[in-house]
Amino acid sequence: MTFHHSEEIWREFPQLVPGVFAASGLDSAPDVTRSLAPWYEQARNRLRECSEGELPEVAAWRRVYARMGLKPTQYRSAAEALLRRFRREGTLPRLHPLVDLCNALSLGFALPVAVFDLDRVDGFLVVRRATGHERYEGFGGETERPVPGEIVFADASDNVHARRWTFRQSRLSTVSTTTTRVLVVSEGVHDAAESDVPALLKALRSEITAAWEEPGPGAILTEAAPLFEV
Repeated sequence: MTFHHSEEIWREFPQLVPGVFAASGLDSAPDVTRSLAPWYEQARNRLRECSEGELPEVAAWRRVYARMGLKPTQYRSAAEALLRRFRREGTLPRLHPLVDLCNALSLGFALPVAVFDLDRVDGFLVVRRATGHERYEGFGGETERPVPGEIVFADASDNVHARRWTFRQSRLSTVSTTTTRVLVVSEGVHDAAESDVPALLKALRSEITAAWEEPGPGAILTEAAPLFEV
């Protein structure tokens, strides 16, 4: 199992800083409630100073979405969508302890955090432009075909595990009560991403170690070293 971004993505978005690691030995038993609170508070403090759209991490993703030809206020990065909901409701729904931790860290750092059930990914996962032949399974059970040129997370069977880059994951590889091993990906495109993405991954690895077991080695990917092997 490998993960990488296509050469085209690196050429178009050289400011990209992706971080990735794999974790195993997971289940849905741990209670992570106390671990969520500090990250929620960190997000609240930042949102007291400005709106989520004004945060540099989010603003940078808005510029990327605009460059992709998408309206940034219609298609929001996963981090912005979470922050927007959190600002309105003051909390987030609890889904699964691992997903709850990823969402909390995403709030605290204002960066998207994707987590994929590795047993539902075929062969590899690559961030690339869609050809139009891929399949995406929505959360309502519907099957969609991304438009050619859309940036997607795709596997060896042309299953799309996330659409419009960081906009929305697929139901296919969503973490569930049967998930035991995952791939975690966080990406930044803002000026401080080279320090913020590693800090997020370090914090998330610590939280996962406390609840389950220490994840395997991770990596910060670059255009010169773009491949991560699980």
